[in-house]
Amino acid sequence: MLKKKVAMLLAAAMVAATVVGCGGGDDAKTDAPADDAKTEAPADDAADAPADDAADDAADDAADAPADDAADDTADAPAADGELIKVGVINNDPNESGYRTANDKDLQEMFCEANGYEADFQYSKKNDEQITFAQNMITKGIDYLLISAADTAGWDGVLNDAAAAGTQVILFDRVIDADESLYAASIVSDMEKEGQTAVDWLANQGLDEYNIIHIQGQMGTAAQQGRTKALDEKVAAEDSWKLVVQQTGDWNADNAKQVVQSVIDSGEKFNVIYAENDDMAKGAVAALDAANIAHGVDKDVIVMGFDCNKWALEELLAGNWNYDGQCNPFQASYIDDVIKSLEAGEEIAEKTIIMEEKGFDAKTITQADVDDYGI
Repeated sequence: MLKKKVAMLLAAAMVAATVVGCGGGDDAKTDAPADDAKTEAPADDAADAPADDAADDAADDAADAPADDAADDTADAPAADGELIKVGVINNDPNESGYRTANDKDLQEMFCEANGYEADFQYSKKNDEQITFAQNMITKGIDYLLISAADTAGWDGVLNDAAAAGTQVILFDRVIDADESLYAASIVSDMEKEGQTAVDWLANQGLDEYNIIHIQGQMGTAAQQGRTKALDEKVAAEDSWKLVVQQTGDWNADNAKQVVQSVIDSGEKFNVIYAENDDMAKGAVAALDAANIAHGVDKDVIVMGFDCNKWALEELLAGNWNYDGQCNPFQASYIDDVIKSLEAGEEIAEKTIIMEEKGFDAKTITQADVDDYGI
């Protein structure tokens, strides 16, 4: 949006130069090339640029010139034309989990024409496909690129291409491995803190020994890495903590069920299910139920999940699960605030915004918690 406003001002300057004549042509030219103007000059500064001054002088001499009138109108009321802000959204598959469904719905409701946006939504759980989507969006000339990356690595090329094109990048949901100078802001969950909160809760249960089935999310994602890290560190530090199996379920209930079923079939003892999302915890519980293994509060197996789907919190309330870690999917309003600040030429007060999140214990959760925090 800012790129187009500045371009209109430069066009007005060129019209002004034609009206003034050859004698005023050099004065009317701006020293900054168009690319510099669109990336470095906020809207208000652009309105004060020499090119626009020349346009105003020309308007005094030729008050009837429609091009100059249009330039003045644009400078005075940049939003009056109702031009939509072009946003490209790169997200994971909305069907991946209840969390992702809620996250996508939140974004779809915010980034729509009624709110002043023209949005292109693209989805994939594969990093290379996401990168291709992003490069195509940049080529089409979007104003803002919003990314929830499938993998933390491999994004430098996209970020550099976006910077060269004057496209602002905003990360949401997940962090990536990149220099902070290459994106405008990130609105994310602290996945390592989510994992640490969960592991601290588990340690406080005071078990004599911890024999853990660890079902990981999609490998390489920020959520998987963060929720795995604290558990790996605890297992390495404590002799009484053991990983019976550590295997990806790829966020999928059926995959998780198979992981747990294989352990049951092996006869190896376990007393903790640490699943990195609710859907996988549900799949794990299905395997326990099929084998008549008691689980939940004061039962044989502790069940832990993440995301706080409403149905999962209801399992805690019923005592069937023991713990659920919150992951807040509602980031759209924060992104909208960042975009509005950038459109106004303002500095971003917080480059990194961490969503507020907590963990829930089956022994203390209330119906109000289910109603307020369930997604």
